[in-house]
Amino acid sequence: MGCRIFPRPTTPFSLPVMIKLVIITIDGPAASGKSSVSRGVADTLQIPFVSSGLLYRAATYLALQHSLDLGYEKNLLEFLNNHQIALEARSLEPNHIFFDNEDITTALHTDDVDANVSVVAKHPNIRLWVDDRLREIKGSFVVEGRDMGTAVFPRADYKFYLTAPAEIRAQRRVGERSADLSQVTESLKRRDVLDAEQSKPAPDAFPIETGDKTLDEVIKVITARVQI
Repeated sequence: MGCRIFPRPTTPFSLPVMIKLVIITIDGPAASGKSSVSRGVADTLQIPFVSSGLLYRAATYLALQHSLDLGYEKNLLEFLNNHQIALEARSLEPNHIFFDNEDITTALHTDDVDANVSVVAKHPNIRLWVDDRLREIKGSFVVEGRDMGTAVFPRADYKFYLTAPAEIRAQRRVGERSADLSQVTESLKRRDVLDAEQSKPAPDAFPIETGDKTLDEVIKVITARVQI
């Protein structure tokens, strides 16, 4: 049970390349661009990208699929601990979530999961379960979430915090879902309230307003500050 990470392989008979091991955290509210930016940064640096949100989404999806009470933390945690749930992260590849060896990744990005993931993520022991899975990861990686630079990896080498107005974030989310813009905007604002405590930036995080920047521009801002 837990996360498995696969480092970039070396070619046969080649000496391993010695690089500095670093952890890069990228936090921010929903639809602030964390996942796309983190993937781009990880690909540029050729290290694995880790999506903490996929573990919360997996917990939410499984709870919904098995008709569990989302507000009852004890039952949720017992269910998670009684099954094998693993996140696989490889360099230059998307993350995958496996539930008892079944890949459930494609089922995790739905309106139902969007609407309920904050309810699951607010449970302290569910957050600890996710944190434990993430801390099992070895080597260099880029990890995105809401409290990666505060609660999970407070000693990370580099910390960034992305933000953007709710209206701009809603436009991005509508591009991924078949929902109304005004409804998505209101949904994000409600989620911001629910996630407010968890989403506070680390005091030493470098803030980036993404609303007026392209994806490539944000990636360049981050990679220019990282030495690896």
